[in-house]
Amino acid sequence: MAEVEIIPGIFESEWAEVEKRVALAAPVSPWIHVDFADGSMIDKVTPLDGMQFASLIKQYPQSKFEAHLMVANPEKYLRALVDAGFTRLTVHLESNDPRRFLEEVRYDEVEVGIAIDGATEIGEVEPFLEEVDLVAVMTKEAGAAGGNGSFLPESVEKVKLIREHFPDLPIEVVGGITDLTVKAVKDAGATRIVSTEYVFTHPDGVSAAIETLRTS
Repeated sequence: MAEVEIIPGIFESEWAEVEKRVALAAPVSPWIHVDFADGSMIDKVTPLDGMQFASLIKQYPQSKFEAHLMVANPEKYLRALVDAGFTRLTVHLESNDPRRFLEEVRYDEVEVGIAIDGATEIGEVEPFLEEVDLVAVMTKEAGAAGGNGSFLPESVEKVKLIREHFPDLPIEVVGGITDLTVKAVKDAGATRIVSTEYVFTHPDGVSAAIETLRTS
C-alpha cells in the first residue's frame, strides 16, 4: 500500500480567499487541491479564470495543483486549466459526458481522475477505472463544504470495494475529512486524503492539521 497523502483542499467563492489559502498550504504541502464549480452541477460558483490561476500557480513552483471539476461540461475548462499549470484533473462521473472529457484530456501530459458523488453506485464507475490515473470518492455530497452536509459512511464501503478490485489504483477521498473520519477511509484503502475546512481552521495551523490527519 502506498503512503497516504494529506492534501489541503480549497473550495472558495472569493478569489481573495483562494489566494489566502494557497499561501497557507503551499509551504507545507507538495499538492494543493482546488474545487471548481460554475453553478451547472452544484449551486456554488467559484473563480474560474485560467489566467488568474496561471499567475497564482507560478508563485508557488514548489507545489503541484490538482483541479476537481464539479461542473456539467468539464471539457469547457480543460484547455484553460492545463495552460494555467494544473497537472492533475478530476472530472465527475455525473457530468454530462465524462467520456468526452477523458478523450480530450488524453492528449495532454496531465494525470486524470474520475470522481463519484455520494449517491452514485460503485458499479457505474467501474467501466472507467481501467483508463484513469485515480478515482475520487466523495465522502460528502458534492458541493457540501464547511458545515453543510455530513460524512457519508457508505463512502467507506465504496473505497473498500474499489481497493479490492483495483489494488494499485490511487483512491482519493474528498469531503468531510477530519481527525474523526480520516482513520476509516485510510483503513478502507484511500491513499489521498483531501481535507478542506478542517485543515484551514485548525487552531494550530495547516501543518499541524496535516500531521494530525497523517497520524490519526
